[in-house]
Formats: sequence, C-alpha cells, structure tokens
Amino acid sequence: MAKDKDKDSQSYESELETKVNDAKIVRKFVFIILSSFIFLIAVGIASGYFYIKSALKPVDPDSKEEIVIEIPLGSTSTEIANTLEENGLIKNSKIFRFYLKFKNYSDFQAGEYTLTPSLTLNEIITELQSGKIMEEPIYRITIPEGKNIEQIAAVFAHKLSFSTEEFLEVVNDESEIENLMDQYPFLLTDDVLNNDLYMPLEGYLFAGTYDIFEEEPSIESIIQMMLERTNEIMQSKIEEVDESGFSVHEVLTLASVIERESKFSEDRPKVAQVYINRLDDNMKLQSDITAFYGLKNLKHKAVVTYDDIEVDTPYNTYVIDGLPVGPIASPSVESIEAVLEPEGKDFSKLFYFSRPNGETFYSDTLEEHNQIKEEYRHEWYELENQDAEDESED
Repeated sequence: MAKDKDKDSQSYESELETKVNDAKIVRKFVFIILSSFIFLIAVGIASGYFYIKSALKPVDPDSKEEIVIEIPLGSTSTEIANTLEENGLIKNSKIFRFYLKFKNYSDFQAGEYTLTPSLTLNEIITELQSGKIMEEPIYRITIPEGKNIEQIAAVFAHKLSFSTEEFLEVVNDESEIENLMDQYPFLLTDDVLNNDLYMPLEGYLFAGTYDIFEEEPSIESIIQMMLERTNEIMQSKIEEVDESGFSVHEVLTLASVIERESKFSEDRPKVAQVYINRLDDNMKLQSDITAFYGLKNLKHKAVVTYDDIEVDTPYNTYVIDGLPVGPIASPSVESIEAVLEPEGKDFSKLFYFSRPNGETFYSDTLEEHNQIKEEYRHEWYELENQDAEDESED
C-alpha cells in the first residue's frame, strides 16, 4: 500500500510539473504573440504617420511646371481628388479627401485651372475654391532667391502702382508687424521686434513667382501673400526645426547666409555644416556677405576689405559671436533644407572658399584655407575691376 501511495504521489507531482511547464510555455507563447502584435501595430502607426505626413507635402516644392486640369461642373470631391492625383499635383487622392473632410472644405468652382506640383494642399484648395486661376493674372511677378527687402520692394514697385519707399514704409511699420505677428504666431515671434534689426521682416518674404489678379493690389496684401508662403513652408518642416536646435528665426537667418554664399545645390548642405561646426566650436562665422549687409546701403562688392570687416554691426560675423541678429536676404527652400539637413557631423571642415564660378573648396585648417585663398583670390579682384568698369560705362 505504501508503495502504491508513493507511486501515486510521484505521478501527481510529475503531472503537476508537466502542467506548470505547459503553463510557462503557454505564457511565453502568448507573450511573444502579444509583443509581436504590439510591435506590428507600432510599426503600422509609425509608417502610416510618415506616409500621411509625406502625402500632405507638395509633390515637388521646387517644380515650376504648369499643369492644366479641367474640373467639370458638379464634380465630387472624389473625382477632383482623382484628377489631381492623376496629373501629379497631389500624392494620394484618399488622403486629400480625408483632409477635405477634416478641414470641412467644400464649394469648389468648376473650370480650367493651371496648377504646379510645388503647391501645398491648402494652396490647391484655395485655388479650387476661389476660381481665380480660371482668369489670367493681371501681373505675374518673380522675386529671385537671395534678394533683400529693398530689392524686393524695387521689383514690385517697377510693376505696380506704388514706390519702393512706400513699400518699405509699410513693411517696416510697427503696427503692421504686430498685426502680422497675430496672424502668424508660429512664424513671427518676438525675434522680429529686436531693435538691432535693419528690416524686421527681412528673410521672411518668400522669393518666388506670384500671380496677382487685382489691378492695384495693396502693399499689405502683397506682404501677407509672401509671408503666407513662408509660413506654409516652415509649418511643413516644424519637426525638422525642433530637431535642429535652431528657432525659426535662426533657421531663416542661417539659410539666408547660405543662399548668398553658395552657388550650387550640392554645396549648400556642406556650407551649412561648416557654419554649424564653427558654431559648435565657438568660432566666429566670418561671412563676407554679413559684413557687407551690416554696412547698409553699400553696393555689393566682390572683395571684402579689412575696413569692411572691422565695422562693429549686429550683422558682421567677423566681429560678433554666433549668428547675425537676423536674415540678410530671402532664402530658397533649398537653403532652408540645408540648415535643417546639413552634410552631417562626419563632414568636419571648418573653412571654405568659393571661386567666382561657384567652385568651392573645403579645409580643416586655417593654413590650408589661406593657401587656397592665395591661389584663387586674384579672380575676385578681377571681377571687382570688371564690375567697376561696367558701372562707369553705365
């Protein structure tokens, strides 16, 4: 009997141990399944987020291609979205429709539209609602990238019914700036109220092509039109701005310097990285173009002099530490992106030198940099002399 009891006890313990082991296996299996499921959900959410984020951006921010589409009378939002996607004006028709519902947009106008892949969803929607694009613009004015506010004012004044001086008066009016700050709180911060700024909105008026449908547009409407474009661009890059460690004002400031200092697309991320490396090493940026801007009203020169770089201004990066107090011109999207996505920390160069033809050399040491300058700086003196001759002939 005792032996039978021992056998029963051993059998029970063995069965209990088996059940415990089975339970452990089941729990481990359930844990693996749940972990995999949660991981797949997380990957799906992240992928969906980045896919939607990408779909909300312009198809090609730099494209100037004009695409004509026809929106028939009575078209549904699905038909409009499909037409836009088929013509390469949006990335995804379904997301466009969801965006319309989310924003409660409707009342699109039938007709023929000329749009470009560089338009944001909001710009496309505005055009389809207003029907303005069905008309020929009265004015089509292009502001070249890298122009400062005085040059921008002169371009508009040449085409429209106001003077350069009138434009400058409005764009620098304190009450107007405060009104615009209320409209664009993300873009226009207290940075633009710094008394050291020569032009509070310098760098904030986006350089691009503008269609104007009024015979005599107000200066205020033009300024707002340009700010709207910059605001949309910077809003679309809000995460990159946060990750950069720069404020919006600082991004536009550094981008404006890169715009003026770099001629070719491939050099802009490199030049941006050089400046970031110098900032990280507490070195002065020493940008010629900032010294020129700080001198005010000085016509562009090809060669910087010792007298130029010794003038103490809030823009002269030969004198001040860090970035200039504000932008010196209107940067392109490309230069803005160079600040937000520079070449990378592996590109450790601290100096660069550009020839008049745009070819740029990068170096690690001042000695190497000076050798490059010695070899090519005569080209800048020749350009300076040629510019002087051209001016005398005019």
